[in-house]
Amino acid sequence: QSKIIIAVSEKVAQELVNIGVPRSQIRVVANGVDLQEFAPGVSSRTALGLPENVNLALFAGDIRISRKNLDTVLHALVKVPKLHLAVVGGTQDSPYPAMAKALNISERVHFLGYRHDMPQIQRASDLFVFPSRYEPFGLVVIEAMASGLPVITATTTGAADLVNPDCGIVLDDCDDVNALADALKFLNSDRSLRQQMGKIARTIAEQHSWSTMAQTYLNIFEELITHEKHSSHPHLSPSSRPSPVSESTATAN
Repeated sequence: QSKIIIAVSEKVAQELVNIGVPRSQIRVVANGVDLQEFAPGVSSRTALGLPENVNLALFAGDIRISRKNLDTVLHALVKVPKLHLAVVGGTQDSPYPAMAKALNISERVHFLGYRHDMPQIQRASDLFVFPSRYEPFGLVVIEAMASGLPVITATTTGAADLVNPDCGIVLDDCDDVNALADALKFLNSDRSLRQQMGKIARTIAEQHSWSTMAQTYLNIFEELITHEKHSSHPHLSPSSRPSPVSESTATAN
């Protein structure tokens, strides 16, 4: 019954098309980000329980499940011996601390548990890696971009829509350990490149503030109202038409 279905990414839009929703009925509106909370800067790693004077990648997600794909990140990290990894996510019932130990990289993988200080952790990191096996969007990606970090993600993550070669790397295969290792090596090797890409990432994120995304929704609602007025009472002038019957707008995320 919906006139318009809103998808949070092109990935979700295509999934809707695949189940029979006309593409003309779908609008893509990405999730937003708090640009004040997530912003470039510097945080004390020591205060966060992280090592100083090393290059530090960041991963964040539910590490109790395989969908977030930390296993591929850990196997790739084996091939990048000078890079450290901070992992945010509850470790109870997670297999990944044991996996890091089995791979002999536990001294370079820092499990921080569930945290409420993600903006500070983002600012303490050098890059963000999130090759999720399935993600309708992935708020952590745009939060990292807003924090001025270059990102590595995969086409299986909806927020990859926002990532271009100037600000990050999008993997075609989220489970390709060698490709992920190459991406990590590439960003790990050049500090000035990371900083340049991070600035571009921030610029892209600035186009997706929550207020901007909210206005996009309002514009769609106004379009629905205008369409209803015109289709229900085409003989009336805009000022004399009665208030419309509310239309439904579905959101796919």
